[in-house]
Amino acid sequence: MRTALCLPMALPYSETTDIALKMKKLNLFELSWPLFIETLLFLMLGFVDVFVLSKYDELAASAINTANQAISIVTIVFTVISGASAILIAQYLGADRTEDASRIGALSISFNLITGIVISALLVAFSEPILVFIGAKGSILRFAREYLVIVGGTVFFQSVMNAMTVILRNHGLTRITMYISVGMNVINTALDVVLVLGLFGMPRMGVVGVAVATVLSRLLGLAVVSVYLFTKVEKLSVFRRLMPFPKKDLADIIKIGVPSATETFLYNLSQLVITSFVLSFLTETELVTKTYVQNITTLFYIFSVSIGQASQIIVGQMVGAKEYDKAYRQGVRSHTIALAITVGLSITGIILRTQLMGIFSEDPAVISIGSDIIVLNIILELGRTTNLVLIACLRSAGDVYFPTIWAIFSMWVISVLGCYILAVVLGMGIYGLWIALTADECFRGIMMTIRWHRGTWKKKRVIS
Repeated sequence: MRTALCLPMALPYSETTDIALKMKKLNLFELSWPLFIETLLFLMLGFVDVFVLSKYDELAASAINTANQAISIVTIVFTVISGASAILIAQYLGADRTEDASRIGALSISFNLITGIVISALLVAFSEPILVFIGAKGSILRFAREYLVIVGGTVFFQSVMNAMTVILRNHGLTRITMYISVGMNVINTALDVVLVLGLFGMPRMGVVGVAVATVLSRLLGLAVVSVYLFTKVEKLSVFRRLMPFPKKDLADIIKIGVPSATETFLYNLSQLVITSFVLSFLTETELVTKTYVQNITTLFYIFSVSIGQASQIIVGQMVGAKEYDKAYRQGVRSHTIALAITVGLSITGIILRTQLMGIFSEDPAVISIGSDIIVLNIILELGRTTNLVLIACLRSAGDVYFPTIWAIFSMWVISVLGCYILAVVLGMGIYGLWIALTADECFRGIMMTIRWHRGTWKKKRVIS
């Protein structure tokens, strides 16, 4: 972690000076490659957790997936502020209104801190009822509760860090957040191995060890990002901009954030319902297989995540500057690049599917089923990639209602209902589950593509 702590401070201060000029020089590659590394490392945190726990207890590995879904559903309020502030900051910077962008950042940090503390308390107080509602029982309930109390009880660390990284990214400082993620990943991995498996004389802490490792790595990451933000980009005095309280900013954030947060909320809720199907109707072999395949397939779309995040920054600034034709071309280019990369990674995954499944399990049934799902998954990734990139572009332009409306329909009618009919009623199990999830992603991807090419989003600019 010493390297991760020192690297950001070692960068020349000139990187953060003359912000307006720097914004004009941003391009997709400059922004996306650090975001890719950061996203990869963030996903690797979960990957390592599951891998290490798989050597401890396979049900424990599934349990933390269940607990993390519970955390996602109640922390959706962070999306309202962080997601909306990212759009507003990008458009204000594109319009060369840096003071307005700073005020939005201060509001985002303050709100996320307050709501984060409240949500942390609720997760601790109602950990067991939440997990029982999802469908967890037996060993999975016990393991998941241990994880949820510790990680959920300190989720405000992540909420504040999310708000701060939004500010850094929109100022073009994606390398800084990448360095911080490197440090977090190193610490989390080291602590996972030591605390879960009981190395160097430490007790075998299992799920508790994973939870402690997660919390400590997040706390150190928050400390570093705070120091960098308030010494290189903003000053602590930025919070004075909240007096008198900026009611219009809050109204803009709600206007943008609520539809986007509603989509994310309903997605996570739909995943909870699907998880309840999995826990209630699928075999333990299918449950374990699903956990491993989901961790493997994250590697197929991480480029799309980073390209979508980078595109949101660039398109948002172009819309803020009223350069709509450039924004349109950027969206098309980003989508094309993301699709090409995702297809290449998915094909590689298909070729190596048996070896990838073998990393997690030696059970022939798990490896066989998982290998089949990885082949089917390439179609799902086409839809998911389209959604990750084009929805980010639409939102950055201020077009937030269209993706939400179609998401509500698709996720509940095609995904949830489809999963129940195919996996449960028709008895197709995990195969039916994946077919329904694929249909959902592809349907929404088609709708988002049509929306972007029609250009309706050009009339949705948020800032006046």
